[in-house]
Amino acid sequence: MLTSLTIKNYALIDNLQVEFNNGFSIITGETGAGKSILLGGLSLILGKRADLSSLKDASQKCIIEAVFSVKNYKLKKLFKSEDLDYEEQTIIRREILSSGKSRAFVNDSPVNLNSLQLLGERLIDIHSQHQTLQITSNDFQFQVIDALANNEKELVNYKTEFKAYKVLRKELKELINLKAEAVKEYDYNSFLLTELVEANLVDGKLGSLEEEYETLNNIEGVKEALAEAYQLLNDEQIGVLSTANNLKNCLQKLSSMSSKYQDIHDRVNSSLIELDDVFGEIDVLQGNLEADPNRLDIVNSKLQLLHNLMQKHVVSNVSELIVIKNQLEEKVSVTENLGDTIQEKEKEIEEKSKILDSISKIIHEKRNQAIPKLQKELQVLLTGLGMANARFQIEATLSDSFLLNGKDELLFLFSANKGGNFNELKKAASGGELSRIMLAIKSILSKYIQLPTMMFDEIDTGVSGEISNKMGDIMLQMSKTMQVFSITHLPQVAAKGHSHYKVYKEDIDDATHTNLIKLNHDERVVEIAQMLGGLDMSSSAIAHAKELLN
Repeated sequence: MLTSLTIKNYALIDNLQVEFNNGFSIITGETGAGKSILLGGLSLILGKRADLSSLKDASQKCIIEAVFSVKNYKLKKLFKSEDLDYEEQTIIRREILSSGKSRAFVNDSPVNLNSLQLLGERLIDIHSQHQTLQITSNDFQFQVIDALANNEKELVNYKTEFKAYKVLRKELKELINLKAEAVKEYDYNSFLLTELVEANLVDGKLGSLEEEYETLNNIEGVKEALAEAYQLLNDEQIGVLSTANNLKNCLQKLSSMSSKYQDIHDRVNSSLIELDDVFGEIDVLQGNLEADPNRLDIVNSKLQLLHNLMQKHVVSNVSELIVIKNQLEEKVSVTENLGDTIQEKEKEIEEKSKILDSISKIIHEKRNQAIPKLQKELQVLLTGLGMANARFQIEATLSDSFLLNGKDELLFLFSANKGGNFNELKKAASGGELSRIMLAIKSILSKYIQLPTMMFDEIDTGVSGEISNKMGDIMLQMSKTMQVFSITHLPQVAAKGHSHYKVYKEDIDDATHTNLIKLNHDERVVEIAQMLGGLDMSSSAIAHAKELLN
């Protein structure tokens, strides 16, 4: 509920601060006194976009602050999802700066307008005549029926399953599209993959083939060089091994004299061992080396294949070809397995459909049980509101499709006159009739769900005294379980409020100001008497006002 409202520097308001009570509160005032200004300020709290022209003094910022008691509103989950600090006494503040920029805060945490709107619609419902069209929307009609049907739990389950169902459907569509595209490319990808597989790709293979090619292609030169190296190492007179061996023997004589000579001897000996090993390898290489034109052709062909593949796939080495091969394997495998994957996804969707069907059936049955109750309660209320011949034809029919809130298609028809044809609400009911229907529905809803603070803005315009009296009774009854405001020009309604506030204008220092005050009992008598008979109050108007209040 709204517990207090502070407005500074907004429109004709300098500084207004007012406390509100639970129950039924009345707001009255002459036409043009500023009731719309009050609603405009509240709308900013609910997330309406700000306008620099609404500042009373353009050099100063405008501040609108409202305090709400939210402990009964089950809003902890919403606060958490919007990353806001939950407080049972929640403060919403809106600031419009002189620069034109706007800021909003919830419990001193900055919020964007989307978050403010989400929270605001759970706190206050400002209902004016032009908003009665809400009742003609299918979503609102379902909300009413589901409240009476106590479908909250089933709808939560349904929406969770429906969300998962839509994800599965989207995944299936993507798989089918993927398969359609993959099939087009399958033959080409398979051809490319076969080429790469047959190339027997091994990381580093290019380098080893190039080395082998260079050897085979220059076989005579290699043989000649190895033979010369063999001779230089093994010649008995001047061979490196013979000379190194003589050097070793020479130093052998000195090694026992000093560690310095021993070190030199050891180093020469190590070199001799290494040279002997080199000689052995050269000997083996010579033995294995022979011209092989066939092998040269094979190596040349493999090299040519690898270079062609690298050029074809625009890469610089075999490693990158291997990566492409792996990717092609995955694409070909995915295409080959897509049929199985699609079947599995279709099976998941079928299982999810069974669950949704089961929940939808429960929702449908509970709705059909609630519809007669709704029609009966509406008939009773509307009869008291001067619409004795009003009739509703409401039907919930199961469709073949899963919808946002079940499988029902809702037919919500209305006839205002006896013997009249049923038609859509917006076509069959006048503006005044829609206002009364909306009031009746809100009254019914208040018995089944926790509604936000309800502010009726001249919903009783254009109705007779007796009907307005009944409208006042309905709002008073609603206020037993929720906070209700009524902005009214009718004394019969004004007299029913637990609290009464007056909006008025006054001229101070050549400037017009709007203010709001709470009236005591005597002030209420005067206000209602003026509503009955004008500013020149007669004794009968005062007596009538006292009678209404009593």
